[in-house]
Amino acid sequence: SELIKPYLGSKYKLTELPKTLIFHMSKHSGPVNEIQWCPVREQSHMLLSASMDKTVKIWDAVDTGCCLKTYSFHSCAVRAAQWSSCGRRILSGGFDSMLHLTDVETGKQVFSYKNEFRISTLKFHPTESNVFICGGFSPEVKAWDIRTSKVLRVYKAAVQQTLDILFLTEGREFLTSTDAVSRDSADRTIIAWDFQSAAKISNQIFHERYTCPSLTLHPKESVFVAQTNGNYMALFSAQRPYRINKKKRYEGHKVEGFAVGCEFSPDGTLLVTGSSDGKVFFYNYHTARIIRTLSAHKEACVSAIFHPVLPSLLATCDWAGEIKIWQ
Repeated sequence: SELIKPYLGSKYKLTELPKTLIFHMSKHSGPVNEIQWCPVREQSHMLLSASMDKTVKIWDAVDTGCCLKTYSFHSCAVRAAQWSSCGRRILSGGFDSMLHLTDVETGKQVFSYKNEFRISTLKFHPTESNVFICGGFSPEVKAWDIRTSKVLRVYKAAVQQTLDILFLTEGREFLTSTDAVSRDSADRTIIAWDFQSAAKISNQIFHERYTCPSLTLHPKESVFVAQTNGNYMALFSAQRPYRINKKKRYEGHKVEGFAVGCEFSPDGTLLVTGSSDGKVFFYNYHTARIIRTLSAHKEACVSAIFHPVLPSLLATCDWAGEIKIWQ
């Protein structure tokens, strides 16, 4: 992309707030569950989207706003999809319990496997590119090795469903957020795991009676944020014992049962989240104040993500199947 080229040689400076809509992309016929920019900087004009309409799409979301490819391997809703670190493959999982690793160019399956449960989240290991973790409608979370098509490890939690997965510290530990909120206790809502031993490090991280549909890590500091169904985002230390920061709470947006994602800007100064009323909220990470809201969608906005290279480019998606690019 000619637009990205001038930025490739220099360091990312400061994130700017997007003001105008550039592309309105609506080829999905069902809610969009996930969007992700290609992690390879030179190819970061490409945006991946996974939808309830059973498809995964790739878009040129920087230059043209056109859909480049559609992959229709799943027989049910695609709940989660991720680029591989090399940008050549896409891992997807869905309510058909299928895991697919697809070659982006040829559209062929590199890896396909029927899992025992419906998948709601999956993440590649940050340093081992052939390893990923998936969770869903099951008390178990699994680590897979693509090279052998085998399960490496099983992590057993006494929960009904895993909502999100977040790797910490070069992948030695990871967190899962679950829907294990009972009337009398809120333990197990966020669980910390040792990746190698599959041992539980802690399940006493978040004590409020809300589930956390998404987790995100700060790009520079050792902290993470959990989106909660209490209509606020909570801040935690990303090191043991993962204490909550009681002085900071990011509130103003609405979650209302949607799997609303949240993410930091690449420079770590802003925290951005969707909202069930269709808005996007930009919070100052340090003060937790709302800097701006963007009336982005008519339906629930479930994801808002900053571009990794271009300082003010933002992609958003919603429950009506629309994706929008802002600058």
